[in-house]
Amino acid sequence: MSPRHLSRSEFLALTGLLSGTTLWPRGTSAAMPPATTAPAGKPATVTSKSAPVSTAALRRSCRAALAPGAPVDPGAELIRIGEWIQSKGLEQDFYGNSAFIEEFEARVAKLLGAEDACFMPTGTMGQLIALRIYADASGNRSVGLHPSSHHVLHENNSHEVLHGLRDVLITPWNRPVLGSDVRGAREPLGTVSVELPVRWLGGQLPTWAQLEDLKRTCRSRGVKLHMDGARLWECQPYYQRSYAEICRGFDSVYVSFYKTVGALGGAVLAGKRDFIRSARTWRHRHGGNVFQMLPYVASAAMRLDDALARIPEHVRRAKLLAEALAADERLTVLPRPPETNMFRVYLRGDPTELSVKRDRIAREDRVWVANGFGPTRVPGVSETELQVSDELGDVSEEAAAQAFRKLLSAA
Repeated sequence: MSPRHLSRSEFLALTGLLSGTTLWPRGTSAAMPPATTAPAGKPATVTSKSAPVSTAALRRSCRAALAPGAPVDPGAELIRIGEWIQSKGLEQDFYGNSAFIEEFEARVAKLLGAEDACFMPTGTMGQLIALRIYADASGNRSVGLHPSSHHVLHENNSHEVLHGLRDVLITPWNRPVLGSDVRGAREPLGTVSVELPVRWLGGQLPTWAQLEDLKRTCRSRGVKLHMDGARLWECQPYYQRSYAEICRGFDSVYVSFYKTVGALGGAVLAGKRDFIRSARTWRHRHGGNVFQMLPYVASAAMRLDDALARIPEHVRRAKLLAEALAADERLTVLPRPPETNMFRVYLRGDPTELSVKRDRIAREDRVWVANGFGPTRVPGVSETELQVSDELGDVSEEAAAQAFRKLLSAA
């Protein structure tokens, strides 16, 4: 059994198993993942019976949230983007060709320490392009992945169906990819794709020494190393190094602009100049040459600096919130302390019942304590993902933890 043999709905139905290695055939290198909770900004459709409109209205009424994704007024947001474009005197692009977009790509490339960068409509597209370019160049279509990789869980096997790539799960579920995983892979790898931080492990990261060992290992073996940096922006406080230093040694890096930054959407793929030239060709082949990219790029450009400046404070507050929660022995925090501004919390309770309590807390305290809950392999234990952002507002970490602890009440 492997994720590629299941439909997405079938696979997600099985993700209530936490490290369920006994269900995998002997010799399989990865365990089944834990239950998924709703991604930030999306309702927990599996666990909540509230109608989306009423849930959104309830969420909107809250003064603070322990997980991001509050509903926004799309019209007001588009007006804000339009006013910003007008204030800068920007002209319409033509299939992404404009001085403004080129300057933004160059700016992000410099931030990541890369020679060049290409704006992509989606991160999925950008990462598939990177893996395809490497596979064609080397002739090796095996990609080393963590079992929680976005390629494995969330793309309907697009890397296999569209590009003939084959994933090799080289790491157990419960830790990030290490150099030793590459050295001990059961077959030669053409590429390794690494997520920094690992979202489904509560934002865990390898240590700096482990990350450098991974880079050296891939380089010495001629294995291309790609970074799934969807949440790379949140790693800098942990490593206390520039983004360029963190990215040095990776052959390519993808970063998201809707995660953390809060833009409409879009991503950047960064790497060497020849690589990006090929990536632009593949963007066209993927149908990613949108006639007008300006609204998406402007949405990212107008937010990026402010968003990055706020991350250290979000990480600091996440550590305080995690400790306030972990002080209650009925709650388990992973990782402890958090390594980014996100972490996971485990608690006793049924996901549906916890969602009902969450809604009651939102009505009474006007604090949104979680986006959703999922079952784990341990009977009676559920989990949720928390992430500190501006949405926590001026509510203290202790007050936020007090609201969360109401999930543990009998009523």
